[in-house]
Parts: sequence; C-alpha cells; structure tokens
Amino acid sequence: MSKSPTDDQFESWANESTGAVALHFRQHLVPVEGHGAVFFPPTFADVGYNIDPLADGTQVALVDSVGSQANRMEPLFDTPEWQHLVPRITIAYGDEKKGTDGEMSLLEAGHRLGDAIVRCTELKEEAQRAFQALLRRGNAAHLAKLAPTSLVFGVWDSRDTMAKVPRLVSSVIRAWDVSELKRSAQYNPALDYAALEVFSEEEKQKAEGKSSGPLAERGFVHVPSSRALGGVVARGPIRRDVTVNLVALRRLLADDEAQSQALRRYVLGLALVAATAPQDPFLRQGCLLVPDPDAAAGWEVVERTGQRRSVELHPETLAARAKSAAEAFGVGEGRRLRFDSKLAKADAKKKDKGK
Repeated sequence: MSKSPTDDQFESWANESTGAVALHFRQHLVPVEGHGAVFFPPTFADVGYNIDPLADGTQVALVDSVGSQANRMEPLFDTPEWQHLVPRITIAYGDEKKGTDGEMSLLEAGHRLGDAIVRCTELKEEAQRAFQALLRRGNAAHLAKLAPTSLVFGVWDSRDTMAKVPRLVSSVIRAWDVSELKRSAQYNPALDYAALEVFSEEEKQKAEGKSSGPLAERGFVHVPSSRALGGVVARGPIRRDVTVNLVALRRLLADDEAQSQALRRYVLGLALVAATAPQDPFLRQGCLLVPDPDAAAGWEVVERTGQRRSVELHPETLAARAKSAAEAFGVGEGRRLRFDSKLAKADAKKKDKGK
C-alpha cells in the first residue's frame, strides 16, 4: 500500500545527498472518443508528425513535448490559488493611444528568465547578475528570487551569459504502436464567379485544381486537398510520464548551507505543485485526451538502487508544504516592468553567443 510522505521524507528528497534520485508519475490517456479513436499529434516544420520507428518496427509518436508540457504547467503560478508562491512580474508593452498596448506575465515567456523579453526591460542587468552568480559560484538564490520557475522547468541564457539550469520537472506524452492516417478534402466556392464576370472562364479553368494562385488562395475556385495529415491511431498506450529530478534539485546552492536547504525546500514545493496539478485535456484541435479509467496511475519514489515504491502525493499536503517553504525562503518582490524598444533594438544587433 502506498503511503503519504512524512516531513522527514520530504526533507530527505530536498536535502539528503544519498536520498532517492527521482519521483515518477505514469498516467495512461485515451481520446474522448475511446480506445482506437483518431487523434492529432503536433506537426513540426519539414517533419509533419514526429514519429520514430523502433528496431522491431513499432512506431512511437510524440503527442506533447517536454517543452510544451512545461509551458502548460508554468502558468499555474499565475492563478489566484498559487500566485503567492512566486514573484509576480509583468511586462507592459505597446502604445495605449495607438491601441497596441498589452501586458504579459514573465511566466508566459517561453525561455523564462533567459527570454529576449527580459533583456528588453530594466530587469536585464539584474537577471544577468543572477545568471553570473550561478555560473561563478553555483549560487541559484538570486534566480529563485527573480524567477523560481526557471529552476523548476529549466532555463538556458543562450544569448548572453550561457548559464544553464536543468529541468527539475520533466513531462512528456507519447503514443505507442501508432499508424498514421491521411485525409482529403475538396473546397467548393459558394458561387460561379466566372459567370458573374469577376474573372474570365479561361482564368477560372487555369486556376481550378491548384492550391496556389490568387484565385485559389482567395477562395474563388474549386481547390482539392489530397493526402494531408489525418491524425494517428494508437494500438498501444498513450502515456504521460512526469519525472521530478531530486539529484539536480540537491545541487542548487545559496549563500550558505542553511539558505541552500531553504532554497531546495522552496523549489521542491513548487516542483511538486506543478507536477501534480491536473492538466487541461485539450492539447490542440483533434487532440482531447483524458485519463484512462481502466489503467492505474500513480507516483513512485525511485531509489538509488533502482527500487521503486508507491507514494501518495496529496494536493492539500503539497499546498501546505509549498506555502511553508515559500515563507521560510522568502518569495521575491513582484514588479511591473515596461518593454523598452531602445534596449530591444540594441540587443537585436548583437551576435548570438549560442552559435
């Protein structure tokens, strides 16, 4: 029988160097239409669906990548229930008089504290100092005060200091033993525009049946669409795997040992809140996946020996621990920043250090 972790076990996960190496969650999903139904993975430029063949011929499809999963989890800390756990940093941009104004949370920035948007605000130098502290002394406390989710989901300051923090929470969805389908369609215009003398019959004949050209692109002639991507069918499981890396967590350092331990407890609290929160099942058009009620799902602790044991992570307990750890470490100051076009123009002229 699985048991809820004690205070000592939480402390072991955060700070005991010889403790468990990871927490792992496995969940089987199924399309809302049921087993064997068609669903649509993401498409990638020059690739289409990301489907990899194994040595035995089994095809494995990527349904939601590690990066995509992280981007789905991170905005959790912008909700009323959890926003008190992290500094609330927003960036205003545009011109209100021209109707181009807007505001975004740092939690929406794809590259987190290493994102270009940060270098276009007054936070630029402070973020750089935080990355430098990590590079020179391994000190992650300053990063935690500015953008603690950068420690949870990983960050790479690839355009500036080159500082890199590995992901503590890694989640991915894959489908096993898939077959790819195709679909075809036919677009029919509402009227015969040549008969209405919008263009000539000769122009119509030349344009019909082609997907390119002004008349086809504007919807004035018949256009077929053949052998387009039509989703996949999975004969094997559709599986979501979530891993919390406790080894990487324990490598986080602060100014002294006491603060280092407080930092790790704080980041662990954030990681577990994010990793255990229910996800919105609507990934994209044609991909609405829900938990499979016929397949068991649960968390396991993975020991250094490779042994695994079940553990229950109750949301109420995790919320209390995360709140207590955040208060002990001290949540960084929230602030409202303004996008600076001059900083953006100057930064755009720099060469990318990552290359």
